[in-house]
Amino acid sequence: MKKILLFLLVAFGGFANAQYVVNYKKVADTYFENKDYYAASTFYKKALKITGDSTQAILPYGMERKSATDDKVIDDYEGSIYNLAESSRLYREFNEAEKYYGIAITFTNTRFRKALFYYGESLRANKKFNLAIDAFQQFIQRNPGDALAKDAQKEIESCKFAIEEMRFPRMVQVKKVPGNVNGLGSNYAPVKINNELYFTSSRPIAVGSKKDMVKTDAGEVQVSTKTNPFINNIYVAKGELTSADIAVRKIDIIFPKSMEVAAASFSPDGNTAYFTAWKNKEKYAIYSSKKTGDKWSDPQPVGLQVNSKDFNSTQPFVTSDGKFLLFSSDRSGGYGKYDLWYCAVREDGSLGQAVNFGPAINTEDDERAPYYNTLTKKLLFSTDGRIGFGGLDFFESEGDLVNWSSPKNLGYPFNSSKDDLYFTATDDKGTKGYISSDRESSCCLELFEVKKEYLSIAGLLTDCKTKLPLAGADVTLTNAEGTQKMTTGTDGIYRFKVDSKRPIKLLFAKDNYFAITKNYPYEELAKADTLIYKDYCLSPFKLGIPIALENVYYEFNSAELTEPSKKVLDFLIPIMEDNPEMEIELGSHTDNIGTDEYNLDLSNRRAKSCTDYLESKGIAAARLTSKGYGESMPIAPNEIIVKRKKKDNPEGRAKNRRTEFKVTKK
Repeated sequence: MKKILLFLLVAFGGFANAQYVVNYKKVADTYFENKDYYAASTFYKKALKITGDSTQAILPYGMERKSATDDKVIDDYEGSIYNLAESSRLYREFNEAEKYYGIAITFTNTRFRKALFYYGESLRANKKFNLAIDAFQQFIQRNPGDALAKDAQKEIESCKFAIEEMRFPRMVQVKKVPGNVNGLGSNYAPVKINNELYFTSSRPIAVGSKKDMVKTDAGEVQVSTKTNPFINNIYVAKGELTSADIAVRKIDIIFPKSMEVAAASFSPDGNTAYFTAWKNKEKYAIYSSKKTGDKWSDPQPVGLQVNSKDFNSTQPFVTSDGKFLLFSSDRSGGYGKYDLWYCAVREDGSLGQAVNFGPAINTEDDERAPYYNTLTKKLLFSTDGRIGFGGLDFFESEGDLVNWSSPKNLGYPFNSSKDDLYFTATDDKGTKGYISSDRESSCCLELFEVKKEYLSIAGLLTDCKTKLPLAGADVTLTNAEGTQKMTTGTDGIYRFKVDSKRPIKLLFAKDNYFAITKNYPYEELAKADTLIYKDYCLSPFKLGIPIALENVYYEFNSAELTEPSKKVLDFLIPIMEDNPEMEIELGSHTDNIGTDEYNLDLSNRRAKSCTDYLESKGIAAARLTSKGYGESMPIAPNEIIVKRKKKDNPEGRAKNRRTEFKVTKK
């Protein structure tokens, strides 16, 4: 890093007096001030080149600026590097941004202290999550009072989240849309109506020999260009998007001159289009156009319920029943920057007052591009205000426009380390559709087809004794995404769907049955295709009724457990773990050989050996009781009568020398 820095400084010293360097710097600064970041980065690179031709550059906006800083020959090397990094980041070229912020973080001027934060952001966008965490931690340490320190902490949590998510990808197929749809420029906000895909694009538009008018602080200036790649318009592609040369055309709406439009949505009958529209230096507003026959009306703003000259309203979405218009706006009364809002669409097409989605959905940052499925009652939207991959991530919440569940991140690969937004479904349940993302682009959003898949966890639950299906049992599935619950019917079948192959725990429980827990590690789930089917059974019990533990033996005339007996007692450990509220008694019995006192003492010591062993395996002592019964409760005769004479009964005595357990508390 130091070698690179020294090399560039020497180069600047050697060429400081070259006129072309000065002009390239001015060109770059002018583009930067006009927010044309791609052009700015191009000319900053020219200004920073060690060698080059001597062709004099002219300012792209037609006039020399006369500020005091323009008298300087390029001695602001650090400023040029920093602005080059900024330009690269702002047009989403994070590989370049990482490179130049990596130099800028070595600068000591406090003017460039934010370089470390944006260096971390660039690393995160490039999926270098551990390095990004280090950069954000350093930024917090050096700038604890900076407003970005809070954002840096959120970025750290997001990087940790991303690392974990990428270990366990969601079951989603993501495929870039082929053909002419993803042309030059940005392509985003897809929506499919009647086998036609409408989307927004800023693809180049040929303007022939016309002069483009560029607004600067000094006024309008003509600049000669052949194409302008920054004009957003709505396009339509008809048919299946499988052909490389699929026809793409502009929507047949005549828009006012110099107006840009984006993010269309349609009424259920397809005859009313809503979209975002804006002109240079004006606020974003939502417009609509109505279709009569084959012709669209001139676009009109939807009204003051949504639009105002004092705030922006964007990204309209009409619900499939046509009753509500959802949109994103930075209007007053929200919780952050851009919030999600909705208003009723009346029968005459007019709109009701805008209502905020509330703090369950909106954060202090941006919420964008809402999509609501009236069948599943699920809201998909994008936000950079929650823990995620960084940038805009898709989140999902279930609700009725008033009450909402806590939004959940849709994970990887539905989300990426860059910006992901504008979901639209192509089936009723929202399992297939399109999204917009710059995950594979150095600058621009592109369209991707997505298809959600699921893994089914299913099987038959029976009674271990009767072998019959067990109805009324509660089955709970738990994984990193949360908890799902169901109750078995008369067929005893349980079934769940999960969208990732993260480790799973299943809990089966029913009154008067021992609950059981079954774990599915990632390695087992990873081998499965779309279904894991396993049968289980539950063992019944009755409170206070003893259950014999077969083959629990002790050393001769001793309370010490044999090794095989410990393995029998191990049977109780999962029962106690799976039934955490349960308490049991371990009871020991003897035959009638020996005195009553001796047998009672021996059985007490043997029962205590059992509870001691379970305690050593982590079972709480408070849940265990030991009791010796001696020879007082035989279950078989110790002696039998043979030809009127008492005779020893070894088999009966063996049955009486037993260890039992019984449930004393559920």
